[in-house]
Amino acid sequence: MTEKVADKPKKKSRQQVYTLLVEVGRSTGDGLPKTATGAALMIYASGVDEAEAVRETVAILKQAEMAPLDVSGYGTLEERLAEGHDIGDEEKDLMNRALIENSVIVAQMTPFYDT
Repeated sequence: MTEKVADKPKKKSRQQVYTLLVEVGRSTGDGLPKTATGAALMIYASGVDEAEAVRETVAILKQAEMAPLDVSGYGTLEERLAEGHDIGDEEKDLMNRALIENSVIVAQMTPFYDT
């Protein structure tokens, strides 16, 4: 008798979602406002570890003609909650979407300007 694939227990995904803050500089075609000198991007990225999430994020930003300069990691949802971060439902929904889609989601962009 052959075993159906549906009868096998699902393998738990090793993917997790990491919160990253990426600083980008200017690059031709980056889509930032003309007078901006760069930007900070709040990103939710999936990966088996934070290093993979960072690599994938940097690769995607470069494909989008952005110039990543620095990446700061803030950990997974569980790690952030353990540190006392206040995380709203909208943020949790975006993290869940990144996990389901195995993707990189830019949740917020804050342009930098010379004053």
